[in-house]
Amino acid sequence: MAAAAANAASPATSPFPMLASVHYGGFWIRFVAAFLDLIIVQTVVLPIAFVLGGMIGVASIATRMPAVGTRIVGMIVGLALGIVASWTYEAAMESSAKQATLGKMIFNLQVTDLNSQRISFARASGRHFGKYVSGMILLIGYIMAGFSEKKQALHDLIANTLVQYRR
Repeated sequence: MAAAAANAASPATSPFPMLASVHYGGFWIRFVAAFLDLIIVQTVVLPIAFVLGGMIGVASIATRMPAVGTRIVGMIVGLALGIVASWTYEAAMESSAKQATLGKMIFNLQVTDLNSQRISFARASGRHFGKYVSGMILLIGYIMAGFSEKKQALHDLIANTLVQYRR
């Protein structure tokens, strides 16, 4: 009789399915993952930037552009290259089947919507550009991840996304 009562209370025979607990990626693990992603993107961007810088230098000599103009054009091109490269990398990786950038993959993290589903490229793009807002307000948007219940930074709240450990 006692064995029957124990079996009735066991989770394996419970009529209610057990829900797996979700563990969210906190501030520091996400910070390290983002730093690794920065290194990865810059490893690709810097050689391209040097080549473009050389081309701009040659073009400025051929057109007799003043040195100040050459520097301004170089800065604009470098900034645009960095923005496009980081946006494309993050949005493509986070909306892919892996649901994570390489930095997040190292720590077994993934980016999902609020229902733990894969996000679209458009939502991943919104999340990426939301990071500019997170950074503009003295990085408070990033720091929020350390204090919110689901470890969401401001850009996660803007895009309705979560960063969680893979199950």
